Amino acid sequence: MSRWIAVDQPMHDYIVDHLPPESALFARLREETSRLPNAGMQISHEQARLMALLIRSSGARRCIEVGVFTGYSSLTTALALPEDGYLLACDISDEYTSVARRYWQEAGVAARVDLQLAPADQTLAARIDAGERESYDFAFIDADKTGYDTYYEQCLQLLRPGGLILLDNCLWRGDVIDANVQDADTQAIRAINRKLADDERVDNYLLGVGDGIHLACKRGL
Repeated sequence: MSRWIAVDQPMHDYIVDHLPPESALFARLREETSRLPNAGMQISHEQARLMALLIRSSGARRCIEVGVFTGYSSLTTALALPEDGYLLACDISDEYTSVARRYWQEAGVAARVDLQLAPADQTLAARIDAGERESYDFAFIDADKTGYDTYYEQCLQLLRPGGLILLDNCLWRGDVIDANVQDADTQAIRAINRKLADDERVDNYLLGVGDGIHLACKRGL
């Protein structure tokens, strides 16, 4: 019989205690980011460990990231890739991604990251038009929430059958289940969660990791 366990703070601490510890490089990046505006946009250590596991176990070589910020997730992805791996990193902020570039360089993975400073929908549309459909293995979406549907549709075109898409913040601090919260971002998260649940093009699972990760695997293998 299945069981449901509430992940309160002690249980969360227990889970994190049974993960590999955050390296000194990632700890420095987290500390530097904590002093910046919008520091809460940085992913958690446990999210990063899950991403690295999925990338390595799936044999991913070509990845997409929509929303780089200061680079914690892109650094995680680049380090999980093989030496000939490739990460298309989409963002609009030169200021925040300048932090990311320093850490990619220090980690020795800068050559794996192709940073595109432009609206992500434009970057992804250009790759689709360039004939890159079904040539990527993995995508991580963590940007403006009202853009999630567009980014999801574009990434789905770019991913091969069996490729994985992760969408961050899909529990949205719990606001997704609060009927009193009706702002545009919350409604967009609710809509994409329902879309993935009903989408016959993918297999999906909504994970209670960090602020919620919606995981989708493109069908067609």
